[in-house]
Amino acid sequence: MDPLDVMLNLDQVVPYYKPVISADTQLIVGYEVIAFYREADGSLENLDWFFDDSSIPDDFRLEVNNYIQQKAIDKLMNEEQSILLTFYYEADLLVRDNGEALLSILHNNQEKGLDLHRIVIEIKNTSVTEQLDNLDNLIKYMKTLGVRISLHMEQPNGSLDRLAILQPNIVKADTGFLKDDLLPHLYRDVHYSLAMLSRKIGAALLFKGISSYNQLNYAWRSGGQYYQGRYLKEPQAEFVDQNSLQEFIQTNFRQFVSFERKKVLAQLHLMEQLNKQFRTTLMTIKAETAYDDTILTVGNACSDFAFRVYICNEEGIQLSSNAEKNQDGEWELVKKGRNKNWSWRPYFLENIMRMNVEKKGLLSDLYTDIKKAELIRTYSYPLTDKRYIFLDVPYEYLYEQEGLL
Repeated sequence: MDPLDVMLNLDQVVPYYKPVISADTQLIVGYEVIAFYREADGSLENLDWFFDDSSIPDDFRLEVNNYIQQKAIDKLMNEEQSILLTFYYEADLLVRDNGEALLSILHNNQEKGLDLHRIVIEIKNTSVTEQLDNLDNLIKYMKTLGVRISLHMEQPNGSLDRLAILQPNIVKADTGFLKDDLLPHLYRDVHYSLAMLSRKIGAALLFKGISSYNQLNYAWRSGGQYYQGRYLKEPQAEFVDQNSLQEFIQTNFRQFVSFERKKVLAQLHLMEQLNKQFRTTLMTIKAETAYDDTILTVGNACSDFAFRVYICNEEGIQLSSNAEKNQDGEWELVKKGRNKNWSWRPYFLENIMRMNVEKKGLLSDLYTDIKKAELIRTYSYPLTDKRYIFLDVPYEYLYEQEGLL
C-alpha cells in the first residue's frame, strides 16, 4: 500500500484494541491501540509498517497518529471506561517533534475531562535515538502530567542501560521467539534479570506476543505482571467485558501452580536422596582420608546421579582434584581442577553461609555446564564448617526424572 493512500483516506483508518490482562486480578485493565486500514472489501491491513518506516515524512506519521489517538480517546471518554489506553511511538519520531503533537492532543483532551493517568505512551527503538537526554526530559515531563511510560525492549539483554536511565512505568518484552515447546533457559534468565531490574526501578513487566499456553507459562514464570497476545484475545474493534478472560486465566494459573509444586517436590525428593546417600557414605570415610580419595568414594557411591565431584573451602578454593565419570562409567581423577577459585560464581558465598546455618545440602538451579555444554544442577554438602563437597548432576539424569528440568 502506498502511504499516500493512507493520507488521502484517513476516514478508512480505524483503531483496534488489543487487550492487556493483569496477572494479579486476571482482569482486562487496558488496551493497546492499533491502527488498521479498512479496504473497500472490508478487509483490514495493520498499519504498523506505516509508523515504523522512517522514509515516510514525519508529518504524515504524526497526523495519522493524532487521528487514531483522538478516535480512541473519544471512545474512552464516551464510554466512561476505567481502563488504560496505550499509544505507540517510535523514539526518534517523538524526539524530532519534541513531543509537540502528542502533548497537544493530551492537553486538549485533558481540558475536556480526560484523566491522563489513563494514558500509556509506549516508546520503541530507544537504542537508535542519539538524543537520549531529550527523550529523558520529555519522558520526565509526561510523567509529571500523570502519563505512564512503557518501553519496548526488543533486545532485553542489550538495552538495560537505557531502561535504567529512562525509568519507565512499564517494561514490554516479547515472547515471540519461543516455539511451541521450546523454552530456552537462557532467555528465561535474561528476562528474570529484566524482571528484577524492573522491580528495582518500580516498573511493571508486560509480555506481548503470547500465542500459546507455553508462552503464557513462560511470561508467568518470568515475573510478568501484564499479558497480551492472541492466545488470550485478538485485537477487537470494541472494548470487551473486563472479566471476560478471568476464568480462562485462573484455569491456566492453577495448572502453572500445580506444575511448579511438582517441580519443587521433585527437587526436594532429590535433595533428600542425596542427603541420605551422603550421610551414609561419609560415615565410611575417616577424617584423615585424603580429599582425592574422598571424592572417588563419593563418586562411586553416587554414580547413578553424578558425573563430577570436588571439594572446596569456605573461600571458594578447590582443595581436591575433580573426580569425573568417564564414558565407561568409571571414576577417575582430573588434577587440573585443584586450586581453582569458584567464589566468583553467583550465590556461591550465600550457599556456603546457608549450609553452615542449616547443616544440610543444597541443590542449585539449572545452568549450563561450560565443559559439557548441557544443563546440569549442582548439589553441595557441608563436610565441616570450612569444607564443602560439590556434586554435579548430569542432564541425562535430570531429563529422566519428572520435575527436575
